[in-house]
Order: sequence, then structure tokens, then C-alpha cells
Amino acid sequence: MRRFLLRRLSVFLPSVVGVVTLVFFFIHLIPGDPVDLMLGESASPVDRGALRSALHLDEPLPSQYRRYLTGVLAGNWGSSVQTHRPVLQLISERYPATLQLAFASMLLALLVALPLGVLAAFYPSTVLDYGALFFALIGVSLPSYWLGPLLILLFSLELGWFPVAGRGGWAHLALPALTLGLALSALLTRMIRASLLEVVRMDYVSAARAKGLSFLAVMLRHALPNALTPLLTVAGLQFGALLAGSVITETIFAWPGIGRLTLQAIQMRDYPLVQGCVLVIAMTYLLINLIVDLLYGYFDPRVRYER
Repeated sequence: MRRFLLRRLSVFLPSVVGVVTLVFFFIHLIPGDPVDLMLGESASPVDRGALRSALHLDEPLPSQYRRYLTGVLAGNWGSSVQTHRPVLQLISERYPATLQLAFASMLLALLVALPLGVLAAFYPSTVLDYGALFFALIGVSLPSYWLGPLLILLFSLELGWFPVAGRGGWAHLALPALTLGLALSALLTRMIRASLLEVVRMDYVSAARAKGLSFLAVMLRHALPNALTPLLTVAGLQFGALLAGSVITETIFAWPGIGRLTLQAIQMRDYPLVQGCVLVIAMTYLLINLIVDLLYGYFDPRVRYER
């Protein structure tokens, strides 16, 4: 397992450098002058020159890249043009809210998808199976920009059970987590069902059932661990998307997360903050992919010994 970890880290670290490089050059490839985008074309030459100098945009591109790479490694990501606060500080204030929403949504999705997927796979072509497939179809067909306002109208304005927007206690978390978790649970239900349908046909599952083991024991000890690899792939990618910030859901519920911060930075044309948010989102995906790779090795020993 140690050698497996070292192999994965040997790929992860160059990928980090590659992501930082791509973020830097992609931002610089945006059409137009970033100073004009932030200040507007009516700004005076003095103001434009001062901002260009503050952002070091008057330096050669290699010097800008060297300064940016050194700053990222040192934790100095620049300051916001609008608020004049450090970019890393603004992101660190918003990222815990995104973490809270992502974990709550994933937990809700797994609590719904695991039992539905297991029952649908173990009792195919029955009412349970058709019900699970119908739920999955409905879940993936409801976009968050429609489901979110609908939940607000029903549970906040009509019934008064939950707050309309903002971040506070668990009541503020319920509707955003339900908006994200419903579609995610529908997707995971289909994945679990498909993976388990392949596994339950294996001889070792039939042998376990023939020995008189209970349904729960067969699923938890034999079938489910061997069906987790495809589930880990999908769940990892979806969790990475949640941690990267669900812009639509965070905007609907005024949730102060990284997705809403990115949208606000784009609207305010805050060049350093946009660059920092994009870098955090990209790094989030890299970290989630590393964790998924390590979980592969944990659940499937064959992966650890691959060359």
C-alpha cells in the first residue's frame, strides 16, 4: 500500500504544477485587456496604469508566471481588487460553507441510493425495482434551477418549515442539500443497481445464499464491497463537483460558498479573485481523484499491485 501511495503521489504532484500553469495561462488567454474589464474603458490612464502595475501585468509573461507560481506556493495569491482583502482569506471564509453543503448532500444521496440500489438489484423486475428506476428517472429529470425555487415555495413560503435562504443551523442546510442530493441520489441508485446486478450473478454470491446467510449479510459482506469500484468513480466525481461549488444552488439559496464567490468575482470583474477561485476548484478535483485512487487500492487489492 505504501508503494501504491508513492506511485499515486508521483503523478499527483506534477499534476498540481500543471494545473497551476494552466490556470495562469488560461486566465491570460481571455480576450481583452483585464484592466479594461475591471475598470471599464472610461477609466483614466493613471488608474489603468496603477492597477496594471499592482497586478504586475506590465512585466514580461515569464516574470508574471514565476511570480504567480512563487506566490501560490507561499500562500500569497494576491488581493481582491474590489475588497482589497487577500484572495486566500476570502476563499478560506467561503470554503467551509461549501464543505458543509457537499457533505450533507452526499450523505443524503447515499442514505437514499444505497438501500434503493441494493433492493432493486436483489429483487429485479419487481415493484421495488421499477419503483427505484422511476425514482432515478424523476431525480435526474429535475434541474436544480427548477427544483430549488419549488422547494422554497412549498417548504418555506407555504408551510414555513425552513428558512428561505442564507446559512445558519441545520434548517438552513435542509433545502439546499435536498436540491443537490436528490439528483445525486438518483444517479447513484442507477449505478449501485447496475453494479450489483453484475455481482449478484457471481458464483460466490449464490454459494453464500446457499449456505443460509441472511440477505443483509450477503449484501454487506460479499456483494456490495465488490460492486464499489464503479460507484467510487461516479461518487468521487460528483463529490468533487459539489466541493467545487454548485453555483446555481448556492445562488438560489444565497449560500455563501465557493461557487457563489466565483460568480460574484466574475460579475465584479475581480481578476485575482477569479484566478484564485478557479485554482481552488481545479485543486479540489485533483485531490478528490487522488482520494478515489487510494480508495480503489483499499477496496480492491489487485489495484495496488498493478504496474
